[in-house]
Amino acid sequence: MSKDSNSSAHSSQEMVHEIRVPVLPESVADAVVISWYKQPGDYIERDEPIVDIETDKVVLEVPAPVSGVLEKIVESDGSTVLAQQVLGILLEQEQAEEATLSPSSEISENKAQRIITPAAQKMIIENKLNADLIVGSGKDGRVLKEDVLSSIEDTETDTCSPSSYSPAASDFIKISEQASRESGNSDAQTSNATNNVFREEKRVAMTRLRSLIAQRLLDAQQNAAILTTFNEVNMQPVMALRSRYKELFEKTHQVKLGFMSFFVKAAVDALKQFPAVNAAIDGNDIVYHGYFDIGVAVASPRGLVVPVLKNAEAMTMAGIEKNIKDFALKARENTLSLDEITGGTFSITNGGVFGSLLSTPILNPPQSGILGMHKIQDRPVVENGEIVIRPIMYLALSYDHRIIDGREAVQFLVAIKNAIEDPSRMLLEI
Repeated sequence: MSKDSNSSAHSSQEMVHEIRVPVLPESVADAVVISWYKQPGDYIERDEPIVDIETDKVVLEVPAPVSGVLEKIVESDGSTVLAQQVLGILLEQEQAEEATLSPSSEISENKAQRIITPAAQKMIIENKLNADLIVGSGKDGRVLKEDVLSSIEDTETDTCSPSSYSPAASDFIKISEQASRESGNSDAQTSNATNNVFREEKRVAMTRLRSLIAQRLLDAQQNAAILTTFNEVNMQPVMALRSRYKELFEKTHQVKLGFMSFFVKAAVDALKQFPAVNAAIDGNDIVYHGYFDIGVAVASPRGLVVPVLKNAEAMTMAGIEKNIKDFALKARENTLSLDEITGGTFSITNGGVFGSLLSTPILNPPQSGILGMHKIQDRPVVENGEIVIRPIMYLALSYDHRIIDGREAVQFLVAIKNAIEDPSRMLLEI
């Protein structure tokens, strides 16, 4: 083979790109392919999301390494994959243009003329919509997330119109009316009869994230000696401080002042006093962490996730609030990175935002402690021999009794209580 032909072959080879699973942390064994955005023959822009994979912690978007055409899907939906495993093959744009246009590639060329943002593309796939029927309102006809939402609302309106009732729905109404007329029973009896006839069940497979969350929680209970200690805290000092400075705080830092930043600060101070609560068991060793990475539980459409405030001891309250706000937004949009949810030496969960009055949180392995916050409720308490009404929150600390003694756990929770009830000491670090 001549030198020129060797050079040509090498150049052609360079234009074939493998789409690979990103590098996964040591704590993540594998992932599952859950959704391909494109099919073979489709055109893809560089850095455009091409496939979603799900680990036991988060959903990851794998972007296209270059602009080009998807030649082959190696791992289809539902496949279990490992770090750096090949997911698909992408032909760079120049090589794709040399290929003979098939019907699918002609369609892809037409699609390439319409720009669809990644967020809009994801919603189109999740809701099984026809992208060609969605009118883009962005620049040059770009399809935005708002356009997809508008299309979904229009579809739901059409579906709910009187003319859209299916025969099955009409039959259900007729049968119910007939049952009501024929039985001379009360409304309650008629309702029971109807329920007996039209009882429905739906079986849905767990998502990988939900399945692995369930397994991790079960493992935590089976592999740790979990105990929980409780206390209550008077929230009035923090609420008064927050009320006094919330407008100035938001104006200065462009973020609202919440309660979580107070509890993160209080937890860090308490962890410094009781390092065993910030430690973890590794085989026959106890690992004491000289840093404070605080996991904050947030809800997401796929389940509870715990992004981590790395080096929380170095953060200001504004920095804590900004990071938590960013985590919550990313959790809703499933855009948290693996780095943001990996690690953590201690966790905080706030069931109070959902109305929980009291609960026993479960450890997030390999961590040895987790703080549970709850609903703030006015209660009568005794102060200086008098009964007064105060906004009270119950606190719960679940801990691994293998390395944390009951005395340490109780004193740790009391340290948090004292910091919240006298926040000026905490802020002054005294």
